[in-house]
Amino acid sequence: MSSQEKGYMVPGENNPLQNSVFGFQQPGGFGAPPPGYGQSPPSYGGPTPTYGGPGFAPEAFGQPAFPQGAPGFGQPPYPGQQPPFPQMPFPQMPFPQGPSPYQQGPHQPGFQPKGPSHTDDPSVPLNSPGYHQEDIPPSYYDNEDFTPPNWEDKIIRQAFIRKVFMVLTLQLMVTFSFVAVFTFVHEAKQFVHHHPWTYYVSYAIFFVSLIVISCCGDFRRKHPWNLIALSILTLSMSYMVGMIASFYDTDSVVMAVGITAVVCFTVVVFSLQSKYDFTSCRGVLFVCLIVLILFSILCIFIRNRILHIVYASVGALLFTCFLAVDTQMLLGNKQLALSPEEYIFAALNLYTDIINIFLYILAIIGRARE
Repeated sequence: MSSQEKGYMVPGENNPLQNSVFGFQQPGGFGAPPPGYGQSPPSYGGPTPTYGGPGFAPEAFGQPAFPQGAPGFGQPPYPGQQPPFPQMPFPQMPFPQGPSPYQQGPHQPGFQPKGPSHTDDPSVPLNSPGYHQEDIPPSYYDNEDFTPPNWEDKIIRQAFIRKVFMVLTLQLMVTFSFVAVFTFVHEAKQFVHHHPWTYYVSYAIFFVSLIVISCCGDFRRKHPWNLIALSILTLSMSYMVGMIASFYDTDSVVMAVGITAVVCFTVVVFSLQSKYDFTSCRGVLFVCLIVLILFSILCIFIRNRILHIVYASVGALLFTCFLAVDTQMLLGNKQLALSPEEYIFAALNLYTDIINIFLYILAIIGRARE
């Protein structure tokens, strides 16, 4: 009889272990009182009641003790109650390995989960930045641990420096080949001595090429024409340097070449490794260059060997500083820097610095030996 027919709630009717769906309904339910609990409470001054019944020993504080059942089983049943189910672990079945029977809804636009993304790889932590919503490794630009522009700029800058020094090496090889020819070949030396007009022609060609490359930025960035203009400038400059070296003896030229190589190599290596910014002194160096030009005009009218040695020494020191500045402008991490597209202009700056250092050192040695 249900609670609707009785008019009141039957204890244990809604318990899944007691109803007719999940098991047999117990006769007395869990609401049946144990034996000895139906006595009326004693009055004060009367005899002390005894709790419990047969099979139950009274414990402290007058509370009945219920003996435990067999191992693995719960409490013994009350009178009229069936034995309880054994309290033993049930065998677990493996979970089905297959696609989920639940359908995933469409992705909502504009919604970005804030928690860690999911990944099936147990070796990767959930908060790893290497996995995102697609459960695939991130692209180069999605990883916040690296900064792609810095790496790309470093690679481009290294390629730019290699290209500059490669062009500079070819220029110096051509120039000192001319110097060797005009120094060691007697016929070539006699030719330039009898035809001095060739020097002025080569100087004019050099000056025009220098103005075009220095002032026309678009022209020196065009691939075929910038190399052609630089080749013309290198040939004309090589002819002038070789003609100047032909007026000195062989020992002076060899000494000047050796000193120039040592000085330039030392300055370039020091500039590449030094933390001091030499490019901040470029304005001061230009002022000193103007002073040196005025000094050279003075040396034209005053023929004095000591004055010429001082002039050559100041010129060599000044262009050594220019070499340090132009070398650091290749790095890109100083106050002044050249664009990676300006490899022709950068090679031209270094080339003119080294050639001027060689000519001034050659003048110092030549004047000192007179």
